[in-house]
Amino acid sequence: MADCCSGGCSLDKPPVDPRYRRVLWIALVVNALMFGVELLGGWAAGSVSLLADAVDFFGDAANYGISLFVLGLAPVWRSRTALVKGATMGAYGVFVIGSALSHLASGTVPAAQTMGAIGVAALAANGLVALLLFAFRNGDANMRSVWLCTRNDMIGNVAVLLAALGVWQAGSGLPDLFVASVMGVLGLTAARSVIVQARSEISAAPAVAAPAPVVELKRR
Repeated sequence: MADCCSGGCSLDKPPVDPRYRRVLWIALVVNALMFGVELLGGWAAGSVSLLADAVDFFGDAANYGISLFVLGLAPVWRSRTALVKGATMGAYGVFVIGSALSHLASGTVPAAQTMGAIGVAALAANGLVALLLFAFRNGDANMRSVWLCTRNDMIGNVAVLLAALGVWQAGSGLPDLFVASVMGVLGLTAARSVIVQARSEISAAPAVAAPAPVVELKRR
């Protein structure tokens, strides 16, 4: 992060790195676009892993937007926001695992070719975002949550491609469901990591002093 400007910056409001802001805007646009692509492709292909990845893109776009909003706030508020983002990541994991169980019961076999084509596009999009975010991966809980989302996305994209290959070779939807379940577990694991770090930062933050009472002097 850049140093405070001459003239004095507030100690509890760190300066905003303009490079990080630009990266977040790029990531927001890319993830919003890929959410639409994977949502339509997932429904068309009948793929749980693609739908799970689409929901992940939507969640990431929201997370990037939240991160942009809290950039100029005090560290304690950024950590509190990371708590909410961690809870969202955990909810995503639960949703994906539940969807996989639902499709397992119905015996859906997705379209492998559609899965593969969209998986390649998603991997390229997340690769670009990950490359831009790499330099900021060791920041506070808020920055870490952004990096973990992108890292998990790339892992999920590779897994979707492997699932597409498995579906194509086996003619079964089980590889798709297995990959979707792994993606759900990754979401739960990342959520725990973000929540633990955010709670630690909140506990270490200095307490905000209460304002001194205003005493009015009575006129004689």
